[in-house]
Amino acid sequence: MRIDALTLEGFRNYDRQALTFHDSCNVIYGENAQGKTNLLEAMVYLSCGKSPRARADRELIGFDRDKARILGQMFTRDREFRTEVELFRGRRRKASVNGVPAKNNAALSDVLHTVFFSPEDLMLIREGAAARRRFMDLSLCQLRPRYGEALAEYHRLYEHKTRILRDSGDYPQLLATLPDFNRRLCQVGAVLIHYRARYCRALAEYAAQAHYECSGQREELELRYQTVSTVHDPFLPQEQLFAALMEHQQSHEQAEIASRLCLSGPHKDDLEVLVNGRSARQFCSQGQVRTAALALKLADREIHRNTMGEYPIMLLDDVLSELDPRRQEYVLNRIAGGQVFITCCENDRLDTLLSGKVFHIRGGEVLT
Repeated sequence: MRIDALTLEGFRNYDRQALTFHDSCNVIYGENAQGKTNLLEAMVYLSCGKSPRARADRELIGFDRDKARILGQMFTRDREFRTEVELFRGRRRKASVNGVPAKNNAALSDVLHTVFFSPEDLMLIREGAAARRRFMDLSLCQLRPRYGEALAEYHRLYEHKTRILRDSGDYPQLLATLPDFNRRLCQVGAVLIHYRARYCRALAEYAAQAHYECSGQREELELRYQTVSTVHDPFLPQEQLFAALMEHQQSHEQAEIASRLCLSGPHKDDLEVLVNGRSARQFCSQGQVRTAALALKLADREIHRNTMGEYPIMLLDDVLSELDPRRQEYVLNRIAGGQVFITCCENDRLDTLLSGKVFHIRGGEVLT
């Protein structure tokens, strides 16, 4: 799997830029705020229809532009693909794969998979549950099209229910619609739990090995998927997961109405990370936390490879400069075998360490 060429028009700080890439390693260097991360962000968008940084598509459009365009030429599954996305202010995007309209994000994920790793991800363990859910969601939306559809529906239902609860003080008749929303939320929530539990089981296996090696065989990593308390076994059939979610929902119904908040459901799920049996979030040092985060990302890459039969595109956004030499060496050794994009600051000049192609970015333009 590889990206052979990328064209950006009106995307972030890029007026128009066309690039061709090496099939192994691509180093992108330059000063801060010049557009290095924007390149990687465009690649992530082509893989899942979402940005790892922006909440809305309009944020991806240049300040002085009404629209943006991302065009990627990829090679995967022994075929060439051409994926194009047009973003507009005030109306929905247009996307196509080989000229055929892409109806949803799954059509994009069917072509390209990426694993994106940024300096913020090094603190993935320390952050709240929402950060770890985003990590799971971004990966699963690429791996399992049904998961992406279920997640989008769950978010829509959740927003509707939140508005009903919020407005119920002024319009108490709205509460009559809650049972229908609760039932459907539990049905869709059972799908999310089904996929998350299996993903976390695979992640735990690969991450434990990566962490053991990166820590010099001194530490053991353990992952535990956490969901609502009535789901005692997340690997049960979806019908039983639905029943357990309904039980939890009914026990929280009055509290939700009183607080006007959604208190029940997998939107509160978490991935607990333990090192040597202790909570990494509470007890680990900065170095241990970074090692655990590295292990999660490298494990995610292995899951994509096993699912797709080929490595995903690895996107390392200024991560190596945040790591000590031992961890740098470990990452560089582990990412061999697929196409990799690495951004770094001008002073780092990783092109002296890696073979491939080098790009110098300044102000949304490639100088070399």
